[in-house]
Order: sequence, then C-alpha cells, then structure tokens
Amino acid sequence: MLLFHQLEEDGFCVELPWNKVTALFNLARLLEQLHKTDTACTFYRLILYKFPDYVDAYLRLASIAKAQNNLQLSIELVNEALKVNGKCPNALSMLGDLELKNDDWVKAKETFRAASEATDGKDSYATLCLGNWNYFAALRSEKRNPKLEATHLEKAKELYTRVLVQHAANLYAANGAGVVLAEKGQFDVSKDLFTQVQEAASGSIFVQMQDVWINLAHVYFAQGNFALAVKMYQNCLRKFYYNTDSQILLYLARTYYEAEQWQECKKTLLRAIHLAPSNYILRFNAGVTMQKFSASTLQKTKRTADEVRSTVNELENAVRLFSQLSAASSLQFHGFDEKKINTHVEYCKHLLEAAIVHREAAEREVQQNRQRQEVARQMALAEEARRKAEEQRKFQLEKRKQEDELKRVRQLEEHFERVKEQWKNSTPASKRKERSAIDDEEGWQSEKRRKKGGKRRKKDKNSKLRYEMEEGEADAMDDQEDQEDEDANTKYRELRNQIDDQDDNGEEDAQERLAAAGLEDSDAEDEVGAPSSTSRRRQAWSESDEDNELLEKKQQSSPLRENSAELQDSDVEVGEGTRRLHGNAVIDDDD
Repeated sequence: MLLFHQLEEDGFCVELPWNKVTALFNLARLLEQLHKTDTACTFYRLILYKFPDYVDAYLRLASIAKAQNNLQLSIELVNEALKVNGKCPNALSMLGDLELKNDDWVKAKETFRAASEATDGKDSYATLCLGNWNYFAALRSEKRNPKLEATHLEKAKELYTRVLVQHAANLYAANGAGVVLAEKGQFDVSKDLFTQVQEAASGSIFVQMQDVWINLAHVYFAQGNFALAVKMYQNCLRKFYYNTDSQILLYLARTYYEAEQWQECKKTLLRAIHLAPSNYILRFNAGVTMQKFSASTLQKTKRTADEVRSTVNELENAVRLFSQLSAASSLQFHGFDEKKINTHVEYCKHLLEAAIVHREAAEREVQQNRQRQEVARQMALAEEARRKAEEQRKFQLEKRKQEDELKRVRQLEEHFERVKEQWKNSTPASKRKERSAIDDEEGWQSEKRRKKGGKRRKKDKNSKLRYEMEEGEADAMDDQEDQEDEDANTKYRELRNQIDDQDDNGEEDAQERLAAAGLEDSDAEDEVGAPSSTSRRRQAWSESDEDNELLEKKQQSSPLRENSAELQDSDVEVGEGTRRLHGNAVIDDDD
C-alpha cells in the first residue's frame, strides 16, 4: 500500500477502472499459479488500494502467506477480510484452518461451526472442515479414550456423509469417509472407496488428490501387504512431490522397517535426513534401524565376516547418533526422553562389545579358511602339474614307440628289398627253370600213371615226402630273405650240400635194398666213378621215362606179353623208389 501512496505523492497517477478489477484479479491468480508470487501480490495490493472491500484479494494474500509458513500474517489478513464481511464462509473456513495449524483446537472448532452456520449448512467446504476437526480430535487424544475417540469418528463420518448427500461427486468427502472406515478397521471397504476416489481423481486434470494415494498405501501397510504399500508410496512421492517430501519418505521407511528390510529403511531415512536436516525424529529412527539391524545380524547362527564387520560399523554409527540426541534432549521442542535415549546408547554399546568379539572370531575363521583354501589350491596345482607331466611322459613314450615302430618297419622293408635282390642275383635262372620243368614233368607222369591204372604201393607216401621236402626248400629260401646277406648265402650253400649228401646216402641205401631183394642193377655195379646226385637224379628220371615209353609200345604191339610188362613195371617201381630216395634224405622202411 505504501508503494502506491508514494507514487501518488510523486505525481504519478494510479488508476484502476472498476470494470478492469476482475481481469486484473484473474491475471494475478494466474501469476500466482505460475509461482510469480511477487508480481501477483503487487496486483492484489493494487486492487485493495483502489477497492478496499475486495475480500478475495485479502484471502489470496493470506493464502500466499500461509504457503510461505507465515501463519501470523495470514491470520491478520483473514481478520482484515472478516472486518469487511464478518460472515464470509471462505474467510471463516480459512481462519479455522489457520487456528487448527496453530494448535488452537477450541477456536478452530468454533470458527468452523460459525462458517457452517453462516450458510445454513449448505457450504460443503465448511462442513468438510468441521468433519476434519472431529477426525483430528479423535486421533489427538493422548490417553486414547476409546469412547471419546469413537464419538469423534462417528461425528466425522456423519459430516462427510452429509456432504456426499449434497454433492455425490465430492472426492474430498469420499476420501474422509474412507479414512474414518479405515480407522474403524474396515480396511476392505475403505480400500474400495479409496480406489474409486483415486480413479475419479486420475480422470480429472483439475484435481490432484495425493492424500488418497497416501491413504491407500496406509491401508496396504495395515493389511501387511508391504510390497504394494512401498509401490504406492514411491508412486505418490514421484508423481506429486518429485521425490522431495521427507514425510512420505518417513512412511516409506516405516514400511521397510516392518518388512525387516533394514538396509533399505536406513537408506530411505538418510534421504529424508538430507532433505530435512533439522528433523531429529528422522535421526532417532535411523539410529533405531541401525540398532535393529545389528541385533538381527548377531542373532544369526551363520554369519560371514563381512556381515559382522558391517554390524560393528552400524553399531558405532548408532552410538554416535544416540549420543547426539542425548545431548539435544534437554531441548523440550525435540520431544525426546533423555532416559530413553540413554537406554538406547547403553544397549548399542553392549551390542558393540559382543560384535567385536564375533568379528575377531569371524576374522580368525576367515583366515583359517583362506589358509586351507591356499593349501588346497597348492595341492591342486601340484596334482595338475603331476598329471600334465605324466600325460606328457606317456605322450613322449607313445611317440617314441611309434617312431621306433616306423623305423623298424622301414628297416625291415629295406632289408627285405636287399635280401630279395640278393636272392635274385644269387639264384641262377636256369636252376629255377629246371625246377619248374621237373615239377611239370612229375605232374605229367603222375597223371599218366593214374590214367593207366598202374599199381600204387607206397608211391603216394613217398611223393608227399618229396613235395614236403621241396616245400621245405622253398620255405628255407623265404626265410633266407630275413637274414643278412652273408648269412643267407652261407646257409643256402650249407643246405644244398646237406641235401646232396642226403641224396647220396639215400641212393646207397636204395642199392643196398635192391641187392637184398635180388634186383641189383649190374650196370650200376660196373660203374667206376660215382656221378653227382643231380646227374643221378636226371638219369633216373630219363630211364623212367624211357621205360614207360617202351612199356607202352610193347603193350600196343603184343598184349599177351604180360610177364614182360610186369617186369618193366617192377623196373619202373624201382626207378620211382630210387627217385623218391633222391627226394628225401631219411625215409623209414615202412615195408
């Protein structure tokens, strides 16, 4: 006001036409909503300077002072409005609310009742304020007189119901009715009512009822559904208070405390203390939370060293907090009992001593476990190294064995090639051809005798012995391929000499047998020089062939000469016996 008087004294004209007052008031209201309170207050005061009876301007200035927590200035402005209109229901309702905040319950009740009577009970806001007064009066009773509490709650319910009868869509009255039902323990009904109010408020852009969110969270908390309560508190804090309201954080911390989530409770309380450092109630709650967490940890049968160390730290912080609160308990406005604080301090110190003992024991156990783990790790490493060394040794041994095997196979192949080459070079081609021719001739003679049907005395046995002897010679030749070059040739010559000697001995034995049988060949006796075994063998084969041819001719020319044929057969048998003796060195006399 002084500003406008000074302007007029300085010669400036301050005018406000009456038809522009409403527009200027609406502009100031808009600026107030945009949080430009200084400009809005200037416009409100300009209106009051030109039109001192404009009650709404007084009320808006009182509302701004109330928002700034200047209750005394707000009460003075409302009284100025009541001087203009002593029965203004809005002014009376605001005055009653200010008196209620100022803890003047009797005056507040009278003011609310006067506001309701000023409109003959038709003012919904005055009726709601009176219902709120009865509700707070029921909760305010320190002795908690059940009868008085029930009376106030019933009166509040009656007033809320009266408003709902007049205005069924009044969300504030419905919210108040739900609060009264919740206080009476009817949580299901109150929850349904709060849910309907929340849905109705969410569908309107002009109404923001954060109280119904908080009340719904309180109902979930009372029912023991802590998860939904935490979610509801967090949503309300984020949506309406931008995570900056210490009271909602206190509600949230209480929910965590009841859910025994001590660490989350402590974090939430620390956030609230950061927002309201002068609120000692938050500090006390934080100390109690640390104490509870430490006690629950020490009561565990199995706890780690980290948990015990954390317990010691929490107890030290709790002792420090309670000590600070004990020093400030002399100040009455904090509302703490010094004896109670000292009890918490002593209890925390006792827990701290026990926790230190447990911490030392846990650290020793951790050290022992670490040593055992280290020993086990070293043993595992040694075992792994031994296993790897054993695997490496086996691998090297297997590799060496494979290399030796390959080397031996390669040497055998090379030796086999050398022996085969030497055998080819040492064995004349004529001898191999002669042996093949002899085998073919013997096969032809044998086939011829079978066709003629001659006599077979012991021919098969001697032939088998001869074939076995020849196979033995072939095997001996094969075995010579596995020997060294010099040994192969030497053994081959010794074997051939031995066979020749056996042939000579066999021929002598045959002559002796023929002489004993009276069939000695006179021509053989007259021979002076003894031919070689090979020559004798060829001669015997030639004589046998000639005898066979002569026998065939005689049989063809004179079939009646049987005696001569038999004689020649005997000669053939003698020749064959001689040939068999040539083929085998030692023959048992089976005859």
